[in-house]
Amino acid sequence: MTGKKITIGHLYPDLLNLYGDRGNIACMMQRCIWRGIEAETIEFNTGDAIDFTKLDIVLLGGGSDREQAIVCRNLLEIQGLFKEYVEDNGVVIAVCGGYQLLGKYYKTNAGTIEGLDLVDIYTEQEEGRLIDNIVLQSDLADMPVVGFENHGGRTYINDNKPFGRVLYGSGNDGKSGYEGVVYKNVIGTYLHGPLLPKNPQVCDYLIRKALERRYGEAELEALDDCLEKRANAYIYNRFVK
Repeated sequence: MTGKKITIGHLYPDLLNLYGDRGNIACMMQRCIWRGIEAETIEFNTGDAIDFTKLDIVLLGGGSDREQAIVCRNLLEIQGLFKEYVEDNGVVIAVCGGYQLLGKYYKTNAGTIEGLDLVDIYTEQEEGRLIDNIVLQSDLADMPVVGFENHGGRTYINDNKPFGRVLYGSGNDGKSGYEGVVYKNVIGTYLHGPLLPKNPQVCDYLIRKALERRYGEAELEALDDCLEKRANAYIYNRFVK
């Protein structure tokens, strides 16, 4: 893949970086480097201008309700540009608070946080928190998808495709049996951990989609994922088998 390059935009790491979400950036960067793909990460903090035309992957991490409200006020100013990026098959991985921001709104006990309305979903705070390890079966990976969830909001994805079916844990709302959402090249999920190091196939899915959008094709060289698979299998065998 020599000669190829992708640019990752990390949005508001100063506010959205719960549970090591920054590790998702490190994972994407390293898996590109191992394949000879040039990778660059640009951090955009509060007040920075964001040019989505220069980005191939966007990461929105998790944060508290207060931090989400601050981020959303910033992003609403460029909602149209973000929407254009998404509709043009721009790749997005949004985790927990970032996932909630993708939707129309997040209704909390303290008031309603207006969402970015990038995906037809919404979130409402309900009694108790959903906290545990979580294991999914996803169409995006042959391996199980594993992570950790900790959220008070219940997300309803309407007719959109879920990220996966819950094998262990609570997922979007603790009732539907599904977790996350997939819309075009956007993945929204509650899975922290960080998500990608223990789920290399999901990481490669994001990289592949970014390369296909930028260059029209993408064949990723296979990597030795022995350690990643062991970490993944440990969680699966502990909570599902």
